[in-house]
Amino acid sequence: MGGDLYSSFPAAKTVFTRADEALGFSLSRLCFEGPEVELRQTINAQPALVTASLACLEAVRELNGSALPPPVFVAGHSLGEYTALVVAGVVDFATVVYLARERGRLMHEAGLASPGGMVAVIGFDEAELVAVCRETDTWLANANCPNQMVISGTRENLAKASELARDRGAKRTVSLSVSAAFHTPLMQSAVDGMARVLESVPFNDPAVPVVANTTAEPLTSAAEVKAELLRQLCQGVRWQRSVEYMIDSGVDIFIEIGPGEVLSGLIKRINRDVRTVNIGDVPAIEGYRGVSG
Repeated sequence: MGGDLYSSFPAAKTVFTRADEALGFSLSRLCFEGPEVELRQTINAQPALVTASLACLEAVRELNGSALPPPVFVAGHSLGEYTALVVAGVVDFATVVYLARERGRLMHEAGLASPGGMVAVIGFDEAELVAVCRETDTWLANANCPNQMVISGTRENLAKASELARDRGAKRTVSLSVSAAFHTPLMQSAVDGMARVLESVPFNDPAVPVVANTTAEPLTSAAEVKAELLRQLCQGVRWQRSVEYMIDSGVDIFIEIGPGEVLSGLIKRINRDVRTVNIGDVPAIEGYRGVSG
């Protein structure tokens, strides 16, 4: 993970080196060499994903920074909200990688104390899924795009919710490979721990509005951002509404920075008229020549 970035771009190499320094261990070695089972643990995966995403950003800035347009908004899905904070000037890289590590640690501990999981629900109405959640003591964790949502809860209750959703017309339900019921009240202990962490960390007001996961509305102050980082641990990610808010505000080009193209795919399902650009690997970075519009 990220090895090609490290070897291809000095700016990306610097990002990984700074992550190692900030965390006090070689996250970069874990990213490049594994073992994969250790890298996938949320305490490691979260700072690794933030690091890889910002390495992509710094690499494209190094190669063709003048082609990156100034953002009107920034947004990120769940953990991605942390990466967005760096772009908005709320925190620096060393701070965000520390916060991502602490978030992963606290979420892991919350998952051990209150075990659970997540299930994707495909081809179902959001209002009907909310009703299913109420009846089965589960929660709507991600409203990603039309007909693609994720619910969270205990394994037993998720099984009931999945069966009920299929009985009422859902095309498919898929158990996700995650370690806990993220974005639910089962993460409350992580909220308590993260509140203590955030107390000691200075935040700047965003230089660019951050569209919040939980409200789909822009955050413009440091206090609002800190409150959002706590809310998003226990509340659902309203990704579809976040994207719709930005489109309604005049955005017609979305640049996704970081590994994979999941968000670009979701955005195109929300509105096929907007343009998406993904910058997530060496070929994409080398091929990026800017956007117009």
